[in-house]
Formats: sequence, structure tokens, C-alpha cells
Amino acid sequence: MPIKASELILNPDGSVYHLNLRPEHIANTIITVGDPDRVDGVTKYFDTVEFQTKKREFHTQTGTYKGKRITVISTGIGTDNIDIVFNELDALVNIDLEKREIKSKLTSLDIIRIGTSGSIQKEIPIDSFLISDYAVGFDSLLHFYESKHVQYDDISKAIINHTNWFVSKSSPYVVKCDESLFNKISSARTVKGFTATNVGFYGPQGRILRLPIQDNDLNDKLASFNYKGMPITNLEMETAGIYGLASLLGHKALSMNAIIANRATGEFSNDPKAIVDDLIVYALNKLVE
Repeated sequence: MPIKASELILNPDGSVYHLNLRPEHIANTIITVGDPDRVDGVTKYFDTVEFQTKKREFHTQTGTYKGKRITVISTGIGTDNIDIVFNELDALVNIDLEKREIKSKLTSLDIIRIGTSGSIQKEIPIDSFLISDYAVGFDSLLHFYESKHVQYDDISKAIINHTNWFVSKSSPYVVKCDESLFNKISSARTVKGFTATNVGFYGPQGRILRLPIQDNDLNDKLASFNYKGMPITNLEMETAGIYGLASLLGHKALSMNAIIANRATGEFSNDPKAIVDDLIVYALNKLVE
């Protein structure tokens, strides 16, 4: 049965609703960035750029780097946007948009996030590259999907117990990266991480400006958590949603983080733009090896 127009919304030109993309516009290797302006920071290294479009916070460019076709797309901030981007990217490759039917042969995309993050472990210095092996989501995104089979409940329960998790907050969910991408991209230059994906930047990450927060000790609790030798390493706002939806949809995903702040030591990178640029070059070269 065809997918209803109210569920799969298309623009008059046949492109998907939010991203303004048609299937021919994207490659099978996709780099996501949060900031729309960072798309140019990636594609400035490309040999060619064949296509680009902008709509809202979603800026997309597709071209080639050392002969490999790659798409770069900005997601904006947060897992709510990840829900839009991943579902629409999947629709572009796995749904016949004219017939509104799921294809019999499905395509798996390689999706690599290049973003920034703050470490909560003093041993992980600013200006390092961290690759998220696991991620815990403090948002509620994955709970709206049938997703228990991609979650690691034992780790979630351990986090809930260790932090005395406030019952009114969304229950944490734990998901994992794609191992093949991790092995391809990681090196002696990178740190393996367990990333906490927060639902906001201020209160949810323990920042206090004018508003008091529910748990003043949450960051310390997260920093002291350790599951079988695996501590929580850093805070950001997208990775758990990326890993969860990629796993559910059959795509491969990896999140790379430029550590620009260390919350444990109070340090912030002297040149965050430079370290992000270094991470972009590192990731691009790893993708074409």
C-alpha cells in the first residue's frame, strides 16, 4: 500500500519535504555537521561540487574528494533534527518516491558525523579527536520507535542506578556505532569514547546562568560512571539519535568529535576552528583510504 501524502511529504519538484533533496542529489557516503556554515568548511577540500541546496538549517553539498563521491549535510542542533535528516535521507534511497512504496532492495548509507564536544574526563585533553564507540541518549527520540533490539539495556540500567536518575526525565537509552566504520576511521590519533547525548546545551549539560537545575551533581555522577572499564567521556547533542536511527534503518554511522572544551578542568580550545578543520581533513582522508 502506498505511503500516504501526509506521512511522506514531498515538495512540488518531488524532493523530500525538509531537506529539499531528490535521490540523485546524494551520495552513498554522507558527512553530517551541525552548523550549516561548516558544510563549506568540508567541501572546500573537494575536487568538485556538483550540487548544493539550502533550506532552513539544512545545507547540502555533493561532490568528490580524491575521486570519491560524498554528500555533506548540516543537521542543525539536537536529536529532533536528526529524526528529520535520517528519515528523509533513508527515504531518498529506500523508498520509491513516485510510487510511495518501500523498495524491495534496500541501500545502506555510510554516515559520518563531524562535530564538536566537551570532555568530562580530565584525561581527555582539548584539541583531541574522539570517536564515539557507544552513546547514551538523555532525550526521548528512540523511545518513539520499536527500538529495544538496538539498545543496550544493561548499560542503561547501570547509568540509571549510578546517577539516581530523576524519574521525571526521559529514561536513558544506550546505542553503539558501526564497528566497520570505527575500525576504518580510528587510529592512534583518536580516542575511543562513550558519549552522552543531551537534550539541551545549558541546564541538561549542567550549565547554570539564571536558572537552578534539578541535579547539580549530574555531571560529576556521569564522570564517575564506569561500565566494565568504559567511562562516559563527553557531552554533546546528536550522537545517540544518529546511532539509534542508523541501526534501526540499516545504515552505518560513526560520530567523530573535536574536543574543544574540558568540563573537568575548565579549559576551552584556543583555536576551535583549527581543530575542527584538522578533524575534517583527517576524516576525509580516512574515507578514501
